[in-house]
Amino acid sequence: MRDKKDRATLELPGFAASPSLPPAPAPQSRTAAPRKPRLRQDQLELLEPTDASGLPLWRRDDTLDVTGLPIWAAA
Repeated sequence: MRDKKDRATLELPGFAASPSLPPAPAPQSRTAAPRKPRLRQDQLELLEPTDASGLPLWRRDDTLDVTGLPIWAAA
C-alpha cells in the first residue's frame, strides 16, 4: 500500500508505481467566499449596579447576617 505523503516508499525495491493508475488530478484553487456582514453587538445594561469585577454591589440587609443567612426573629 502506498502512502500518499511519503514518496520514499516508491524508492524501495518492488514498490514501483503501477502504470495502470491514472495520474493524480491537479489541486483545485478555491475562490474566496464573500464575507457575511457581521451583526452589530450592543452592550446590555445590567439590572443591578455592579463593581469593577462585574459582580453585584454588596448591600447590607437587616434580615441577613454577614454570611448571608437569615436572622431568626425571637418568638
